[in-house]
Amino acid sequence: MKTLKFGGTSLANAEKFIQVSSIITDQIKNNQISVVLSAPATITNKLENAIKKCIEKNAIPLKKLNIIKNFFFNLIKSIHLLENKYPKKKIQKKIIIQYKKLYDKFSNIQSLEKCPDNIYAKIISIGEILSIQLMSELLKIKKNKIMIINPVKLVAATDNYLNAIVNINKSKKRFQKLNFSNVNVVLMPGFIAGNKLKELVVLGRNGSDYSATILSICTNSHTCEIWTDVNGIYTGDPNIISNARLLSEITYQETLELAYLGAKVIHPASIKPLKKYNIPCIIKNTNNIQHPGTIISNKNKKNDKKIKGITYLNKIILINIFISKNYNIEKISYKLLKYLSSNNIITYLYKQSLSDNRISFYFQKNYSINIKNELEKIFSIEIQKKILKPIILLKKLSIISIISSNITKNNTIILKKICSIIDSFNNKILFISHNISNISLSIVLKDINIIKIIKNIHNLIINKIVPINIFLIGIGGVGLELLKIIFAQRKILKKKFIQININLIANSKKYIINKKNIKQKKWINKFKNSTRVFYLKNILNLAKKNGYLIPIFIDCTSSQNIANQYNLIMKSGFHIITANKKSNSSKLSEYIKIRNTSNRYNKKFFYETHVGAGLPVIQNLKNLIDSGDRLIKFQGILSGSMSYIFGELDNNKTLSEATKNAKKLGFTEPNPKDDLSGIDIARKLLILSREFGYSLELSDVKIEKILPDYLKKIDNKKVFLSKLKKIDNLFIKKVKKAKKEKKVLRFIGTIKNDGQCSVKIKSVNNKNPLFYIKNGENIFVFYTKYYQPIPLILRGYGAGNSVTASGIFSDLLRIVL
Repeated sequence: MKTLKFGGTSLANAEKFIQVSSIITDQIKNNQISVVLSAPATITNKLENAIKKCIEKNAIPLKKLNIIKNFFFNLIKSIHLLENKYPKKKIQKKIIIQYKKLYDKFSNIQSLEKCPDNIYAKIISIGEILSIQLMSELLKIKKNKIMIINPVKLVAATDNYLNAIVNINKSKKRFQKLNFSNVNVVLMPGFIAGNKLKELVVLGRNGSDYSATILSICTNSHTCEIWTDVNGIYTGDPNIISNARLLSEITYQETLELAYLGAKVIHPASIKPLKKYNIPCIIKNTNNIQHPGTIISNKNKKNDKKIKGITYLNKIILINIFISKNYNIEKISYKLLKYLSSNNIITYLYKQSLSDNRISFYFQKNYSINIKNELEKIFSIEIQKKILKPIILLKKLSIISIISSNITKNNTIILKKICSIIDSFNNKILFISHNISNISLSIVLKDINIIKIIKNIHNLIINKIVPINIFLIGIGGVGLELLKIIFAQRKILKKKFIQININLIANSKKYIINKKNIKQKKWINKFKNSTRVFYLKNILNLAKKNGYLIPIFIDCTSSQNIANQYNLIMKSGFHIITANKKSNSSKLSEYIKIRNTSNRYNKKFFYETHVGAGLPVIQNLKNLIDSGDRLIKFQGILSGSMSYIFGELDNNKTLSEATKNAKKLGFTEPNPKDDLSGIDIARKLLILSREFGYSLELSDVKIEKILPDYLKKIDNKKVFLSKLKKIDNLFIKKVKKAKKEKKVLRFIGTIKNDGQCSVKIKSVNNKNPLFYIKNGENIFVFYTKYYQPIPLILRGYGAGNSVTASGIFSDLLRIVL
């Protein structure tokens, strides 16, 4: 024997009924089949709503009852159109009989002005009864031998009309009296059982899964199949988490934890009986019959460290009961558990703490009774005698649970990741709990942004996708090149489970934003049409508001104002990657403050491009210092623009011509005056010296004067370049003099071992490695304790938008790789 159960979505319309009958008929070829059917989708809800309406209005809700009757009439009419042998008139009579019974029960509700539980149970189980009657006639057409089981007579249960518990042993004995030898299909309505008086009781909402378990045990089935509208059990609710993973197998215990803690995979009461009788359960999809589904069994692979799922319960309420230290906590606990059990109140994370004499538990806000008031009545004497303090109730909570057979082994890592996600949404963890079998880790938190938190946790700990959320400020040459690199590398990084999302693009005036991701082909037009005014504080609030796990602020500007606010940016939750040298070359006190903020808030502050653009200077320098190295002497050409300009002077170009060409190629700062004044090189030299531990200000760097004062005062770029011609002859003479000595002019930065820094024009011969540096190249020559007499030399292109952008992108990857 094999047991099949079909849920409401599998019986939603005529096509579905025909499909289910085909599945049953196909399986009969190899097995005797016992079948449990739910009510068609939404019918039970409609019946419950009708009861509610009848009580509220004290009138029979004829309109609602007719909707239910017409649903079944239309259903059999449609089945008849698809299967012309279907006995439509015969079934119509059965529907009318059930409708009359339904009407009589609503008349009882009207006269009583309430709905007793026994009537309630009979009303809400009508859908299951009709499903069996409709299906039996379909199966008879195909010459199947049918036995319809009345669960009121055969499934023995407790007296609770709405949440009965089945006595499996008694039920099994009753089934043993049946003779299945002459039938190939056994049909039973789900959700229904019978009490001692042979009255109809129901097994709680979604109790048809429980019915299937009972039927599979009582018919000695080798397998129980639960047919639904999904391919099996997923690592998360696929209606919420689009990239949830399908599980091919899962243990009974893991399934029980998932079901109990909120996942709508299978009725929790179904699992224990299946486990006890070792009956494998397969979750199958009526919309995808060939899919193997998910098998639930005792089997568990050794060292299976996979997380099987993440689930949640919302609208959770906490009850705290504090007991006097002089009183036995066990007495209170016994009385409490007795009350909870007799009222079928499902509790979560029940905790009895001897250290603070407290009992706490959680429940969902779906009970009609006021549990706090009820408990205060039960414990009224204890409260009066001050054995108990007033009962404390806390609302608007949620429980998120992670299910895995090896949860304790991964506990620290998982918790760290979960905490970072919850913190990113400005939520707080109130309580953490492991279940006794160490299969689930549950976290109680405020009922805020729960779905977003669930999605992020699933992505990070199950799909292992690391999301990077980028706020790009500055879309000049470097910023545009960086966007090109990010768009180009997205697919490659996705294979490494890194998901780069560009959430904001801004300049100093306006910005565009997308909570998920700004698209490559659309952003330029959106930016042109944007009316969002750039205001840094408003932008920084977006990270917490949207719960970005790794928000990264990328500064591709040269703005002193933005650099001055790096501390605020990191305090707002952002890592910073910057090409803006103003931050590291400002006052020493600010330089130190930024690093203190970075350490205190555990935020990365990367600035590789401040010296050498895309060359790995800063990181290598940090590695040397961390390994105990110290500086003896440094010299280098630190500016790609000045490398290009002085290389052009070698080729007999004038200073003004060389500067114009460098600007066209994107080598210079936005204003070439910053390059020629030596201030840009001075900033880089200051940054290097500070990395070596020298406490210097920018004013301590000695700069050889290149530009006369009148040129320094010109802020207009075009005017500056036109006036630059006035000093061309001065440089022509310097170049000629150097050539006579078989030397070349280079603009060189130097750091001595006592920390003295200088920027000077020097003539160097071909024995000096700086002799060959031109065309935008940089060179860094470090003489250190470890690197002498042969120095450590880093050489390569140190200017240009693409090179600088690649350096920023490299910093970006360092944050997550």
